[in-house]
Parts: sequence; structure tokens; C-alpha cells
Amino acid sequence: MTVRSLSNWPALKEFVMRYTPAAVALSLFAAVTSSASLGAGYEADPRADALVAEGRAALESGDTQGAIDAFEAALTVDPGFSAVYIDLADAARRDGLQGKAIHYYREALERDPENLAAISGEGAALAERGAVDNARANLAKLENMCGADCMETMELASAIERGPVEQVATAEAAMQDPATTAN
Repeated sequence: MTVRSLSNWPALKEFVMRYTPAAVALSLFAAVTSSASLGAGYEADPRADALVAEGRAALESGDTQGAIDAFEAALTVDPGFSAVYIDLADAARRDGLQGKAIHYYREALERDPENLAAISGEGAALAERGAVDNARANLAKLENMCGADCMETMELASAIERGPVEQVATAEAAMQDPATTAN
């Protein structure tokens, strides 16, 4: 240290004493407001909300393709609206497309690994496909997260109990069946 730098010590000490409380208060304010915004829910684009409502109405009326179209449009309007993936997966399951449903549930889980509806839905789709062991793994995960009395846990347990859904007979399956005869 030189003599010149020591001569500025009182000015530096005064500066630190004067501005440190303000700097600490500003830092605390920034930390509190940023953590508060993390706890707030995702605000979806109102147009995407309208499309999701339209899709849910279509799904309730049995129009799965119309529902899927509305949900995909909602994702186009607001790509960050990850809750739409659950709706897409539910529509795909109703349409008998369990593989596609599993894809959408996993997309939702990538965005929110603790999403109980996605874990339950994925497990149900797995059970419907016949992957009962994987579905039971999801059931165990749900039981650890929210207990045996949780709605999602009970829904998945019920889906596992029902077992695989019957697949629609395809032309390829009919050709492999020896009982099927050619015209």
C-alpha cells in the first residue's frame, strides 16, 4: 500500500458507512420480489385460454379431433402454456392413441416433474397399453408424493385394475389371424 491510498481511507470508510444500508435494503427488496414472482402461477395468453376452453367443450361432446385441434392451436398461440399437454394427452387417450398420450404426458412432466395429473395420466395410458409394471412404478411414485387417498393415486389404481384396453382390429392383425379367410 502506498501512502496515497491510505490517505483516501476516511473517504472510503464514509462512503461504505453511508451507502451500505441502502445497498443491503435494495438487495433484500430484489430478492423478495423475485422469489414472490416465482411462486405466482403461470398467466396464460387469454386467446390460448379461450382455445383450451373450446377444446375441453369439444372433448366433452365427444369431438376428440376438434379438441386436439383447439389444444394444438392454444400451444401455437402460447407455447409456454404447458398445462395444455395434459389436455392433449387426455384427448389422445380418448381417441385410443395411448402412445401419443404418453408422449404428451412426458412433455408435461419435463416441464413440471411433480405434476400429479401427468404422472397419473401417463400411468393410466401405460396400463391401457399393457405396460402394467411401468404403470405400477407411477402408482408407487404417486403414493409417495400424495398418499393412497389422493385422487390421482386412486384414478391410476383403478386404471391398473381395469387393465389393457382392447385394440381395434386392424387389417394387419386380421391378415395374421389364421381364422381369417380371404375372399
